[in-house]
Amino acid sequence: MLTVLALATVASFQAPAPAPAPAPIRGFSASQIADEVRRERLARAVPSRDTLRAQMRLLAAVPHEAGTERSRHVAELILARFRSFGLDAKIEQFEALMPRPVSRTLELLAPERYTAALQEPTLAEDPTSGQKDQQLPTFNAYSPDGEVTGELVYVNYGVPADYRVLDSLGISVRGKIVIARYGQSWRGIKPKVAAEHGAIGCLVYSDPRDDGYFGNDVYPKGPMRPWQGVQRGSVMDMPTYPGDPLSPGWGAVPGAKRLAVSEAKTIEPIPVLPISYGDALPLLRNLGGPVAPEAWRGALAITYHVGGGPARVRLALKFDWQTRPLYDVIATIRGATDPDQWVIYGNHHDAWVNGADDPISGQVALDETARSLGALLKTGWRPARTIVFAAWDGEEWGLLGSTEWAEAHADELRTKAVVYYNSDTNAKGWLGAAGSHSLELFLSQVARDVTDPASGKSVLDALLARQRERRARDTTVDSVFALGALGSGSDYTAFLDHLGLASANVAYGGAVDDGIYHSIYDSYTFYERFLDTSFVYGVAEAQTMATAVLRMADAPLLPYEFGAVTRTYRRYADEIEKLAKKSDTTKGLDLAAVRAALARLDTAARAYEAVAGRLDGVSVTPARRRALRDVNALLARSEQALADTAGLPRRPWFAHLIYAPGFYTGYGVKTMPGIREAVEERRPAEAQAQTARVAQALDRLGDVVRRATAGLEAALR
Repeated sequence: MLTVLALATVASFQAPAPAPAPAPIRGFSASQIADEVRRERLARAVPSRDTLRAQMRLLAAVPHEAGTERSRHVAELILARFRSFGLDAKIEQFEALMPRPVSRTLELLAPERYTAALQEPTLAEDPTSGQKDQQLPTFNAYSPDGEVTGELVYVNYGVPADYRVLDSLGISVRGKIVIARYGQSWRGIKPKVAAEHGAIGCLVYSDPRDDGYFGNDVYPKGPMRPWQGVQRGSVMDMPTYPGDPLSPGWGAVPGAKRLAVSEAKTIEPIPVLPISYGDALPLLRNLGGPVAPEAWRGALAITYHVGGGPARVRLALKFDWQTRPLYDVIATIRGATDPDQWVIYGNHHDAWVNGADDPISGQVALDETARSLGALLKTGWRPARTIVFAAWDGEEWGLLGSTEWAEAHADELRTKAVVYYNSDTNAKGWLGAAGSHSLELFLSQVARDVTDPASGKSVLDALLARQRERRARDTTVDSVFALGALGSGSDYTAFLDHLGLASANVAYGGAVDDGIYHSIYDSYTFYERFLDTSFVYGVAEAQTMATAVLRMADAPLLPYEFGAVTRTYRRYADEIEKLAKKSDTTKGLDLAAVRAALARLDTAARAYEAVAGRLDGVSVTPARRRALRDVNALLARSEQALADTAGLPRRPWFAHLIYAPGFYTGYGVKTMPGIREAVEERRPAEAQAQTARVAQALDRLGDVVRRATAGLEAALR
């Protein structure tokens, strides 16, 4: 006992173990990290489950599609919230073409008669599903008016590969009406491809195999789409250009010049209507012709046939073609030292109906992020750079509000924006992030420092554990943190694909499959029951984005890193080369220029990293911060080096040469799209010409990185 006491006495006088060094934070010197961590902890303590819940109840209380007074009311509620946090906020108004349905008729004429309901029923368990006088009917925005009658042909998902199968079966859709199931592409691809093959009309339905009873019980018992549930949505030809169809490339401010409707390139050429699988069943049941291939068969209790006929249908649609107002809410916190560098974070506020999940789950998290930074303002903190929060209108119609704002402010954004963060839906699950690969290391560090609500680990560790589980079943799944590439489908599109600004889409989800997308059942009742019962994932999203916004706004050196860029782009080149070799037409594709440019970029990236590592050991004085300003100006323009104002073949609005939505996928990204799509479409001369453009873009980026390295070396002396 005496020996133990003696040892304890000696131990009590030993020096305490040194505290572990804080984890590095990209863009900050070691001496600044403690203060940054303190601010972030204060900000992450603000988001509240109760506040998220209350705000969702408020903003999803009634349908609020764009172009209506209800959308304006939601915008004004958001405006008032931003101002209550101490932010300078305003509404910027635009006007865009938004045709609303006047009449819709779908009839099966033979071999039996059936008139489609085209309506989603009220559910007693979901109070807002009964707001019939305020609900927008089921329709596809930017379908033309039209009345067509013809035989029906089932075309699976209605993508180009499906028409090749039809060709092999000897079936033509010329002069016929097609029925396609939702999935595998942007919905606007389906009527576009159908029209290219001579179809005169298009129906799009949700098959229960994809989001109905095949996967789980239907709502209200479970989360899947019920029999008469319908997915509304735009069919604008967004792979050509998003935004107002009548003002491509310029902001649709009141009084702006406009194309005639007949001149707009993004309005579909044939009538198109979405229907439920309840309405699709009588149509599909009456098809003859060959039995559909196995991969085409859904989960309805029928034998799927392709047609054409004997089913014969009549489709009649009429719309009210008017321009209507958009209400973008813009809030700013002016930067203290670098006010002309902008960190932008946006989410849309418009919905097809009530939109609790899409988009209000993301909007209320953005709201809590803004409240977190408002709380820091009250402590006397000001960001170094200007922070811009945006609540966009008109996203559902075709990214209207964000595109018009970006086009209206294009020159200013090209000189001032350093990043655009986007969110949309948010739910239970794991962090999902995609975007510019210069942000990969930065976002992995953000994920490292936010707590996962389910496991108590870091968000990064929880994500990597999930990926290891998936990799055991699918070896193509990454085992490390890796950003996905962005195509289109949400409000980052104008910033990344058109203006060439570094961008990222960040949200949680993936734990729950559901089928209420774009229906009257996307309600607060559904969201609370199935998607984030305790609203802890809304808190996680707000904490994640508060951290990302704070770091980007205050980092003395913009936290881009280019090693992930070269690693990822090499993989894209490998994929394209492998694809090209599969066809006699394109197997001669020579990517030597791209590979040489990537090698030069890799050398530049390594040199930059060697110099950037010295930031840890220096004191960032006001004078040094001023010296870093020119370096940051170069870094902020780095993503723009990958854009070309001539744009992609046949769609000049899309300027980024590395990322774009596929011309025939819409949502899904095509990387190095000019080369890849030329290979896919078997245009070898075009593919080779595009390799030269991509190589030049990579060399432009390498030049920016080398200049930034030289400037940084001088600033750190």
